[in-house]
Amino acid sequence: MKNTAAVMTGLREMELREIPVPTVAPGEVLVKIEYVGICGSDLHYYEQGRIGDFVVEGDFILGHECAGTVVGISDDVTTLKVGDRVALEPGKTCGKCEYCKTGRYNLCPYVEFLATPPYDGCLMNYIAFPAELSFKLPDGVSTKEGALIEPLAVGLEAASVSSVSIGDSVAILGSGCIGLCTMLACKARGASMVIMVDVIERRLEKAKELGADVVINAAREDVEARIAELTGGAGTDKVIETAGNVKTAQQTIDLVKRGGEILIVGMGAEDNFPFNFGKFMSKVASIKTIFRYKNQFPVALAAVSSGQIDIKKIVTNEFSFEDSAEAFERSIEDKANIVKAVIKINE
Repeated sequence: MKNTAAVMTGLREMELREIPVPTVAPGEVLVKIEYVGICGSDLHYYEQGRIGDFVVEGDFILGHECAGTVVGISDDVTTLKVGDRVALEPGKTCGKCEYCKTGRYNLCPYVEFLATPPYDGCLMNYIAFPAELSFKLPDGVSTKEGALIEPLAVGLEAASVSSVSIGDSVAILGSGCIGLCTMLACKARGASMVIMVDVIERRLEKAKELGADVVINAAREDVEARIAELTGGAGTDKVIETAGNVKTAQQTIDLVKRGGEILIVGMGAEDNFPFNFGKFMSKVASIKTIFRYKNQFPVALAAVSSGQIDIKKIVTNEFSFEDSAEAFERSIEDKANIVKAVIKINE
């Protein structure tokens, strides 16, 4: 059994390197990784070496969206068996802090999250991982879809925290993978009109293909005027920012309905930026944020398995493991065409 990892050795530098096959510890399974999704955070680390306070130091393995097949288990694991196909929830939390004990484990200060420095990711052949975070894929759900459960969990968390429900109008700023997953989650929860906004036409085409009611190219249209036209001047019930962009974060207050709700999902690069709190207060709007997700993997798997959410159509490009460096380079350089890329690790 040979284990190879795609190792980031510097900014926009990556090489395949043989590493030891991990030994399973108590409570763990050994997973043969089959698909890994390339996330925006992976691209940030690869291109810039950091996201906020998280800094890549030395060699680093990217990837946290993954699925594969169990090929080994520790003696005390009874919930899975060799041959089970699983999706991995990438955050190992302590289970003991205030946040873990109250069900808000996404806030655990001791979390070890795949591909968040200093913890390596899953862009490799084999990984040992806690069985309790290895979710068995239902029959009919492929491992490629399994690798998309993680970003779908973010979208489900966004729709849940913003309390999207039947009849709501929702504007989603940013039509990348997380924006699209959020759209799918909002539609599944009964939103009557979901408006997707972006400046990249390919992403908007994908949004329309996946079920967006309206798409707006912000490079060509006045977003505020168009949404006012669509809502009779009122604005949307919910505005969800997924782009991590200062301009779109500022724009949320201009788009939300009086008494409506803003949700910030995207993490921007700037620590401080102007926000019109006067207009925000006069609208008596509310603003919330999310950080990753909690208890959403079972929901995501059920939604995909039942056909309520068709996640596989998000993927626009698939690369071989040997071409991992090219996959990252193209995802950076060809944003006009690549909406979501996955890397196929093993057969």
